[in-house]
Amino acid sequence: MSQKQLKEAFISNLNGTSLLEISAGLSLPPLCLLCRGLLLILHYLHHGKPVSSRKHSLLLDFLVLVSPLLFSCTVLSPIIFFIPFILAAFCAGIFFKIYSQRKREAREPFGQIVKEFQESCLDPECIPAITVFRVYINVLTSISILAVDFPQYPRRYAKAETYGTGVMDLGVGAFLFGNALVCPEVRQKSHRTQPRFSSLARQVFSVWPLISLGVGRLLSVKSIEYHEHTSEYGVHWNFFFTLALVRLAASLLLAIFPRQKAWLVAVAVAVLYQLLLSTTPLKTFILHGSDGRGSRLGFLDANREGLLSLFGYLAIYLASVQVGLWLLQRRSSVRGWLGALRGLALAVLALWVLLQLCQACTEPVSRRMANLPFCTWVLALCLLLLGFFVLTDLALVFTKLLVKGSGVPCCWKVVQPPDSRKKQGMEAVPVGRQDKLSQLCLISAINKNQLLFFLLANVVTGAVNILIDTIHSKAAFTLCILHLYMFFNCLIMYILHARNIVLKFW
Repeated sequence: MSQKQLKEAFISNLNGTSLLEISAGLSLPPLCLLCRGLLLILHYLHHGKPVSSRKHSLLLDFLVLVSPLLFSCTVLSPIIFFIPFILAAFCAGIFFKIYSQRKREAREPFGQIVKEFQESCLDPECIPAITVFRVYINVLTSISILAVDFPQYPRRYAKAETYGTGVMDLGVGAFLFGNALVCPEVRQKSHRTQPRFSSLARQVFSVWPLISLGVGRLLSVKSIEYHEHTSEYGVHWNFFFTLALVRLAASLLLAIFPRQKAWLVAVAVAVLYQLLLSTTPLKTFILHGSDGRGSRLGFLDANREGLLSLFGYLAIYLASVQVGLWLLQRRSSVRGWLGALRGLALAVLALWVLLQLCQACTEPVSRRMANLPFCTWVLALCLLLLGFFVLTDLALVFTKLLVKGSGVPCCWKVVQPPDSRKKQGMEAVPVGRQDKLSQLCLISAINKNQLLFFLLANVVTGAVNILIDTIHSKAAFTLCILHLYMFFNCLIMYILHARNIVLKFW
């Protein structure tokens, strides 16, 4: 077999892993974020100032936010269920150290701190959990697209062939979820009246880079005979085309139907598509082609997975728009966000029950078809991860109240409410050093150039696969390559951020 055939076989005919293992893995990014925040607060407690060196800040962020994820999806994957407990214990130890040292200096009762926490006001214009969610999905995707070509990356984490739930199966759906949270329909102020198709016009203008990238990927993959998994999207289709068309279709539907009813449109699309899969030969066509033997004749037949899965991804996107609208409802207090956290928990529980019913009544989760169970599974896990990030932010807000003046980048700003005599027409006043700290944050750096980060990761992944025999790599070599790869990507984003450069093509 040629090297291309070996690599294609290496990522084909896989069945995924358990829902529990993926859920355990999703707890790692919030725990890493919590650990980084607690370390920064502890540093402030000891030195009376935040980390001032950009080099030290980048190194800390990379070692705490990124490196544990590289280890957990490779050499530490056999103990993936223990890693969250280890990180949680480490975070608990740091918190106890902060609390015990702070207690020697300030004698404020713990109950008083809890009361102050519950009554704290948060910056209503900023929801860090959304930013962190989008950045971490990008980071996890970037890690996986290269790590999957190494033997240390468990085959059960790679994309399932037809049915199953691999870690990478979640990637495309989560990427769409993150895009929908900040789409024009969500960010549009409800009190402003705009032309009905204004969001659609903006989407038409903003998706052309995605289409260009899709064409560029298609041409480059075919010209160098790069290995590809045909049953993933088809012969000519790829993720960039899917993202572009889903955004356009969603904007069109939301120009016709009220955006506050996006969830109803999502349910209608997902259910109708599942009915077509279950009651017509559509499923057979997707899985086996027009002749029943896996033919790839004609554009539709050649790209049937990519084209027909658009309906499922469209449903995910529309449901995510509804989530974004709900999250952006004005909540200015910790109490309000604790209530929102309960709402997220109930939504995850409901979707988990619905997932079991869908699989019992229809079929298992299938990313290849983007069926109803797949849509339900993606939404449940995305809401779970989002809830974890909200909980992490609230935990850091509480810790910051213990150490007055401390701050954590990409975390909620605690604000002082306006004076009671001047409540009308006056903004809340931020407390702490948040604006200065945001300049020293890897998450902010990636967030500024998300598309560029993803594109850079794809290009470097291709270069590594061309230059290195990834399939036969040893563990130490694999970890070295993956760390260099991710550090290079992060460093480029960090340099651009330090120079306040945002590269956009539209």
